[in-house]
Amino acid sequence: MQPASIDDTLAQLQSRGYFASRELATALFLALRMQRPLFLEGEPGVGKTELAKAAAAMLGTALLRLQCYEGLDTASALYEWDYPRQIMALRLAEAAGEKPGGDTLYRDEFLLKRPLLQALQPDPQNPSARRVLLIDEIDRADEPFEAFLLELLSDFQVSIPEYGTVRADEPPLVVITSNRTREVHDALKRRCLYQWLGYPGRERELAIVAARAPESSAALQRRAVAFVHQLRTMDLFKAPGIAETIDWCRALAALAVTELDPQSVQDTLGVLLKYQDDLAQLDTQRIADTLALAE
Repeated sequence: MQPASIDDTLAQLQSRGYFASRELATALFLALRMQRPLFLEGEPGVGKTELAKAAAAMLGTALLRLQCYEGLDTASALYEWDYPRQIMALRLAEAAGEKPGGDTLYRDEFLLKRPLLQALQPDPQNPSARRVLLIDEIDRADEPFEAFLLELLSDFQVSIPEYGTVRADEPPLVVITSNRTREVHDALKRRCLYQWLGYPGRERELAIVAARAPESSAALQRRAVAFVHQLRTMDLFKAPGIAETIDWCRALAALAVTELDPQSVQDTLGVLLKYQDDLAQLDTQRIADTLALAE
């Protein structure tokens, strides 16, 4: 259901397990109201992708996700023709003595619709719902693909030479994410509302962990979040994100850990840190010192 206000946006997201800041809820509300794409930048694991999932659940539609990568082309993102089925249709028409034409080869049933094209058409499961398109990690795609997106996001329509023009009756909610592995062109950002997602404050992260890792005790969650916040003050190659905090609490619960101590942290540190240089910084003594600061 489309939210009626910023407070309603916050409440609907929270009911789906996403604890947004008021600034982020405002950006999402305006993106829906103004029919503008929402561009989210931030470190990996701070909730950019999860916001798109929560927004799709809020609007009652399936999330369409386009995962970007180097070499991504329009055929993979927009549409392709099902050539084997077209050839079969052509042979059947010839066997029946018919003269094949465009209406034989270029029918809707032969059009393989990728996420960008699907986003321009109604959700078959809920035609009245507004579609949600996630273009994930746009910074991994090449610049020519960015240029292609500029046209699509301006008019929310695409022309298929053999098929015709497909135009969205209502523009989808487009969420674009970037981890800043490279700078995205200003022309793309100008077409979007922008929001930076940083690491949340301790209390908000604790609320997120409590919702996503309920199998761990409240005391363990509080201590774990405090420890992670101490880690983020260190000079690490990659500080742990919210996703790592959630995974860590789940791992500790799976190991029946009820109280954090240097040994339990040492045993599970690979859940939080994913680079050897970062792991090497945290010997038993430094873990003990960090735990003391996290009291």
